[in-house]
Formats: sequence, C-alpha cells, structure tokens
Amino acid sequence: MIEQDTIRLLRECDAGVQMGVEAIDEVLEYTRSEELKKYLTKCKDEHDKLKNEINELLSKYHDDGKDPSPIAKGMSWIKTNAKLAIDQSDNTVADLITEGCNMGVKSLNKYLNQYEAADEKSKDIAKRLINLEEKLAVDIRSFL
Repeated sequence: MIEQDTIRLLRECDAGVQMGVEAIDEVLEYTRSEELKKYLTKCKDEHDKLKNEINELLSKYHDDGKDPSPIAKGMSWIKTNAKLAIDQSDNTVADLITEGCNMGVKSLNKYLNQYEAADEKSKDIAKRLINLEEKLAVDIRSFL
C-alpha cells in the first residue's frame, strides 16, 4: 500500500509540475514587468528542480510518471490564449497564474489526503510543491 500510494502521489506531483511549467511558459512572453518576470522565472526553475527529484524517485519504482490530462491542458491553453487575446497586461498574466496556482494547491492537497500511505519523502515533495504555488500566488498579488 505504501509503495502504491507513493507512486500515485509522485505521479500527480509530476503532472502538476508539468502543468505549472507549461502555464508559466505560456505567459512569460506577455509579461512586461521585470519583477513579475523574475517571480515567474524563479518559480519555474524551482518547479524544474522538483521535477528532477520526482523523476529520480519514480525511476526507483520503475515508473515513467504522468503527463497532465490532455483535457486539462487544452482547457488551460484555450483560457490563457482567450484572455490574453483580449488583454495582454501583467494583470491578466497574474490573474491566470493565480488561478492556476489555486487549482494546483487544491488538487495537490486532495492527492496528499487521498494517498495518505505515501512515504514521507513523497509527501514532502508534494508539500514543497504546494508551498511553491502558494508563495507565487502571494508574490504576484500586487499585479492583480
């Protein structure tokens, strides 16, 4: 049970990290403020570090991880591009990223509760990812 929950939690973290990186990549070119760009880039770098940790752990379990749901990716892409087509401001970028962070925090907390038998290392990664998302949402509030 511990191993199954650990793998499942790591897979969800893997998908979440990928969604976060893709969301940031989608909005970076529209970001005008250097400060906002700095927050986004730093968070993306932290996501990449976590991605490496997740992949390392998953490889120990001979697991390839999990890609984000194509439906979730598609809906995110449509929403992002529709909003940015109307308004390419830092306010829109901050709004989109904040919504994404909130969804990530909600999902990851759900999985943390659902896979409670996961090992402590995997839970720690999930909690660090949650903290990253929460911190970014707070850091960019002034751009809303």
